[in-house]
Amino acid sequence: MRWIAWCGAVILGTAQAALIEPEAATGFQAREVAWGQDYMAATANPYATEAAQAILAQGGSAVDAAITAQMVLTLTEPQSSGIGGGLFMLLWDAQAQQMVSLDGRETAPKAATPSLFMQDDATPMRWLDAVIGGRAVGTPGAVAALYQAHQRYGVLPWSTLLQPAIILAQEGFIVSPRLAKLLAAEINPGLQRPGPANRYFAPEGHWLEAGQRRTNPELAKTLTTLANAGAAGFYQGPLALRMVEAVQQDPDRPGLLTEADLAQYRAQWRKPVCTRYRRHSVCGMGPPSSGGIAVGQIMALLEPHDIKAIANDSVAFTHLYSQASRLAYADRGLYVADSDYVEVPTEALLDPAYLQRRGEALLSLTDPGQAQPGRVGGSNGADQTQPLPSTTHMVMADPQGNLLSLTSSIEMGFGSTVMVGGFLLNNQLTDFSLHPGSAPALAANRVQGGKRPRSSMAPTIVLDPQGQPSLALGSPGGSRIINYVSQMLVALLDWQLPLAEALALPRISHRNDYLLLESERSDPTLVEAMSAKGYDVKLGPLNSGVQVIQRAGKGWYGAADPRREGTALGGQMVERKSAH
Repeated sequence: MRWIAWCGAVILGTAQAALIEPEAATGFQAREVAWGQDYMAATANPYATEAAQAILAQGGSAVDAAITAQMVLTLTEPQSSGIGGGLFMLLWDAQAQQMVSLDGRETAPKAATPSLFMQDDATPMRWLDAVIGGRAVGTPGAVAALYQAHQRYGVLPWSTLLQPAIILAQEGFIVSPRLAKLLAAEINPGLQRPGPANRYFAPEGHWLEAGQRRTNPELAKTLTTLANAGAAGFYQGPLALRMVEAVQQDPDRPGLLTEADLAQYRAQWRKPVCTRYRRHSVCGMGPPSSGGIAVGQIMALLEPHDIKAIANDSVAFTHLYSQASRLAYADRGLYVADSDYVEVPTEALLDPAYLQRRGEALLSLTDPGQAQPGRVGGSNGADQTQPLPSTTHMVMADPQGNLLSLTSSIEMGFGSTVMVGGFLLNNQLTDFSLHPGSAPALAANRVQGGKRPRSSMAPTIVLDPQGQPSLALGSPGGSRIINYVSQMLVALLDWQLPLAEALALPRISHRNDYLLLESERSDPTLVEAMSAKGYDVKLGPLNSGVQVIQRAGKGWYGAADPRREGTALGGQMVERKSAH
């Protein structure tokens, strides 16, 4: 196959990554932890990881590798992300010795109003009605963000970076068990609608099955257009017109996207949000993502406590973590939205004095119940948002010393199910509050034309006490991403667990609603003890998908969450002798 040959030709010129066998995690198949002397890639899908590794082996940058990985994921993990969605990118710029972040979040069409999802009886649409079809489609931002990042940080030609996905789309990929399982479970009823998505995912009337080979010639054509024309090939011309027609002519819920919305879209470089934690600096995305603020709050609330001395599976830790989390989610729900449209008190929310006062709640011996937001100004109304967990994350370290953490999404599994040019369009507009609230207390995260919906995506990079990058991570998981990332930070910075052990820890989630413990992974005695403390305890799947890279001497460890299909691959650059 040409795709395998393309990757193999590159990898043969590198020293292969050494592998470290971790102890098997209970309930999970043992997952290898990769080692790379000069570079590392970890993504949610083996095809994407292999393609990214090959780009890094050629001397490509972390941004180059991420571009290639995202294009491949559009094909091989279509339920989670793709060029029809958006992303947030956090990058340590080794040359400038600074952290930068890029906002490639979708935007609401200019014609959208706060009543976008309201019905004639003054109630919001049923959520399931809102997410399927053209009405929920926002202006995609992934292609613009990746192209803009490449202009500043790219090393290899843009067209080269798209070739692995083009070849793979032409020759076919093997359908993964996860993709097949999600199709069989019919997690998105919209795929049953007649149209391109149904024909692609259910050829001959049956859902794709694990092990099948699937080509996508339409996507190959689309990516070829982008390879030749750059981002302009997506936001202008025939492809843009096809997207607009598909959204506006959706047979069930027509949307508002226009050619002008696409042509005017711009990704935004924004100031990262960084919080001190035990001499480290934990950096993430600022608004419109709530990830950086909420993760920062959780870590700051935990810092006064000797977490290292507390067992990771104990009642004491579960209680402290749950209390810190409920406070962060309370503030997130009221204050965080697109700061280009509403005032977000980011500094006030992360002020040490404010968090010290909020942290007094962690001293309670029982669960006080739902937390109220702190008072940092503003008169926002209640928010009604239900972000879903179909997202992807990747991390990259390149030979030049750059470190990248990138989270991207199309929102619900398989997005809006509107398919154009071989890819799915997002339904990210349902990340806005479906009910706008009432004056004067309007929801900060209400729909407005051109506005970016609030997100929980939390790409994170940690700087060590010397100000150098030591850790990059992130996860899919909807609004629970914040919990997954902050729990991993505790595992790595406080307990200093090996990557495999940290990834296998039973997940804990509290979004200021109830305590959710990972089913089949949590000790029954913990459930009983937390119930005795007054918690509303539930058991359920906490299907995190953390990808992580960690500095180890002069090289990098890389690993992927054993709950999903991700992999990590690293390597060492080989000096090429000049010809004589």
